[in-house]
Amino acid sequence: MLLAIDIGNSDITLGISASEQWSHVWRIPSVIEKPELFYGIRIREYFFEAGIPTNSINTIVISSVVPDLTDKVINVAKALFEKKIIVLGPEIYRQLPLEVLNPFEIGSDIVSNAMAANIKYPNQNCIVVDFGTALTFTTIASIGKIEGVAIAPGLKTAIRALSQNTAKLFDVPLQMPESALGKNTVHAIQAGILFGYEGMVKSVLSRIKAELNDQQTVTIATGGLSSIITSLKDTFTAVEPNLTLDGLRIIGSQVEG
Repeated sequence: MLLAIDIGNSDITLGISASEQWSHVWRIPSVIEKPELFYGIRIREYFFEAGIPTNSINTIVISSVVPDLTDKVINVAKALFEKKIIVLGPEIYRQLPLEVLNPFEIGSDIVSNAMAANIKYPNQNCIVVDFGTALTFTTIASIGKIEGVAIAPGLKTAIRALSQNTAKLFDVPLQMPESALGKNTVHAIQAGILFGYEGMVKSVLSRIKAELNDQQTVTIATGGLSSIITSLKDTFTAVEPNLTLDGLRIIGSQVEG
C-alpha cells in the first residue's frame, strides 16, 4: 500500500492507496505551532481506527508547501513506518516524464496536480484549477510540459481578508446565494465573492484556451472547495477532489526517493 501526504496551508491530507484506489482519505488541520507528537498521535489513531497495520505501507510520498511542517511530518512518518520517503522537489522532478517550470520555485502540489492530469488525460492540453487556500490555474501542454500558472487568493482567503480588514463584516459560510442582490451582510458577501469568483474562473479559463488556441482543452477542478461554486459544474471536464493525491500516487509508482 502507498501513503500519500499532501501538506497544504489549510490541511494535511493523507490518503491510503491500494490497487490505484483511495481506501481512506484523512485530513488534519495545518497548525505550525503543534509539535511532532500531535501529528504522530493523530496519524497513528487514524491507522488504528481503520485497522491498517503501519507495516503494511510500502511507499510514502510527501508534497509540502508549508516548510515549517515539512520536517515534523517527515520525522513522524519515519518513526511510524520506518520506510524510505519520497519528498517532492527538484531532484524528484528530474525523474518525471513531465517538464517542470521553475523547479526551485514551483509548488510541489502544482507539480503533483500536473502529473496526474498529464497521465489521466494523455496527449491533451489540460488546465487544473485547484480551489484551495490559493486558487491556482495550472496549464499542462499535451507534450508533457507545465506551460504556466496563474494564482489568486482562494475563496476562504478572500472572505477572511474581507472580514478581517472591514470592521462591520465577519466570516460567512461558503454557500451559493440565490441572488446577486444581497439583502443582508451575509448574502452580500456571498454574492460578491462567489459570483465574482465564478466570473474570474470562467474568464481565466477562456484566456488560457485562447492562448493555447485549443477550445477543447481539458479542464479539471480539484481541491477541497472545488464543488462550492455549483454554477461552474458544466465549465469543467471533470471534478476530481483527490487529484493532488492521485499525482503523488503516480509519482510514487514511477520514481525512487
